This record gives sequence, structure tokens and C-alpha cells, in this order.
Amino acid sequence: MRFALSEDQADFRDAVRGLLADTCPPDAVRSAWGGAAGDHTGGGGGDGRVRAAWSALAEMGVLGLLVPEAHGGLGLTDEDMVPLLIECGRAGLPDPVSSTAYVAAALLADNDVDGAAAAWLPRIASGTATVLIGFEGSHNLPAAASADAFLMCEGDQVHLVRPADVELTPLESVDGARALCKVEWDPAPDTVLLSGAEGFAAINHAFDRAALGAAAQLVGLGERMLDLTVGYVSERKQFGVPVGSFQAVKHQLADAALAVSFAQPLVLHAANSMAHRSAESPVHVSMAKARASEAAVRAASTSLQCHGAIGYTVEYDLHLFMKRSWALAARYGDADFHRRRVRAALLGA
Repeated sequence: MRFALSEDQADFRDAVRGLLADTCPPDAVRSAWGGAAGDHTGGGGGDGRVRAAWSALAEMGVLGLLVPEAHGGLGLTDEDMVPLLIECGRAGLPDPVSSTAYVAAALLADNDVDGAAAAWLPRIASGTATVLIGFEGSHNLPAAASADAFLMCEGDQVHLVRPADVELTPLESVDGARALCKVEWDPAPDTVLLSGAEGFAAINHAFDRAALGAAAQLVGLGERMLDLTVGYVSERKQFGVPVGSFQAVKHQLADAALAVSFAQPLVLHAANSMAHRSAESPVHVSMAKARASEAAVRAASTSLQCHGAIGYTVEYDLHLFMKRSWALAARYGDADFHRRRVRAALLGA
């Protein structure tokens, strides 16, 4: 089976790429780090948002892509959203598009309990609400200070929690644009949205989407880092010739590019599985996340080596994408975690 974008999907992807190039240039990502001028160490106090990009994505319909038409969205599927998340990664967009417009929107659309879908999905589609999701043992959430609601998962329960009922503790992160906070809250009967078998299934689906969203962004990040590096080695000269003409540099970049290009079909395959609710979708998601995590980390390492020390300086764009790759490679399970998950599924463990 060939996992390629349809003409409409490719056109939508290209439109989003152009939109993000205009609204989320590297300087906008830098500004999301916040804190004192020149502070790029993480935990600087920024909210991890690029408001112009968020508003433009809402106007284009991206934030409402998975929202049913009855609630003001486009009613499309994972196969349509995942290519756009690749573009969010390519731009280094720090806003929680995956968490809100992909994971939370799908969970609410699939499980309309007590009018939660009617209350939140139109606001997600219009860009006026940010809904974050936290999993058990993983309550450190990016952009939490600007969230309008939290879907917090504990055991077999999904809780819908308001900002007034959580305590946020800012945390340092290798990627300061993520504006990471520890979210603490007390489960209560009136916050339970789903529980039992329905809650367990919803949490598993949400985790798979969260991991797939991270994998998609990692592919985009890998492509962006390699584009920057190819441009750099084509201009940087040693011994009177471009560094990129050296065989050792060519081979390293070719290997890293191959790793990223092999990860993308796995990501699209997983999106197809999720869209069609395949019983094998958790395995396909783990295959995609493992490969994308390794590919992005490799692209970051190769890019840094080809740039030399300048690649890690805060004045240079590469570090913005490199640090995001390091953060997302471990988010929702690193490569080793997902390989173990695949092994367990294949061996029936």
C-alpha cells in the first residue's frame, strides 16, 4: 500500500506551510521563550505562544479540522491533520496545536458527555479555547499558563478540569518556547468526564494520537534542520571550497536525510490506521514514533556537527529546532519505549 497525500491534502499542506512561514518565522519562535531580554535558558516566563500563527490557523480551518461540522469544524480525519502537524514541526511552532486541535478535539468529538463537545469544540475550532491533555505520570504540560481547560487522565478516568482548579509550577525545559509547567490538581466526582471501559479506551486512543502528533512534528523538525544545514555547508568555505563538497559531510547529511525520509511514510501509515480505527493502530503509532524520534535526534546531531559550535549559539536558528527535537523525542515515550511496545504487541505480551 502506498501512503501518499491526495492532491487536496498536498494543497492544504502547502497552504499551511506558506501560512506558517509568514506568521511563525524563527524570530517569533524566539519571542515565545519569554523572560528577560536575551534569556534563552528555559523557564523564562513566556507563555509559549505565537498568537498570530494560532489565529491564522483557526481562520484557515486547521484548528477545527477534526471538529465535526455540527460544531463548526471541517469533520476530517487523522490523515488530514497529521501532514499539517509535520508543517507545525517544520516551522517550530510552539503552540499546542497537536494537544488541542488533534488530541483533545478528537477525544471530545468521540465522547460527547454532558454536553462537553458542544461546550468546547466550537471554541477549539474558532481558536478561542486551548485545551491541553495530561496523562498519568506526565503532568508537565507546555503552554499550560494560557490553557482554558485540561483533560487530565488518571487510571481509567478522564477529568475535565478548569484553570481555577489547578496549581501551576513553572519548570525549566531544554526548549524554553514550550513554557513548561507542572500541573497539579485534585480529582473530584464533578470533574469526571469518562470512566470505566469508555475512559480506558479514550485514554489509549488519546495517547496514541499524542504520540503520533509528536512523531509528525519530529519529521518536520528533522526536515527543517537538514534544510538549514544544507544551506549552511553550501556557503561555508574551507580551503577555498564549500564545506558541503567534502565527502564526509555529504555522507552524514545523506544518512540523516534518509532516516527522516523513512520516518515520514510510517507516520502517514499510522495516521491511516488511526483514521480507520485499525486494531493495529497502536503498533503503527509506536513504529512511527520510534523511527521519528531516532531520525530527528540524528538530524539534530548531524546538523550540529556540520555547523560546529555556531549551531548551538542562541543567535543562530538551528538551536530552536534542535532543542524542540530533543524535547519531543522523549515526549509520549522515547524510541526505546515504543520499540518495547511493538515487541510486546507482536509477541502477545
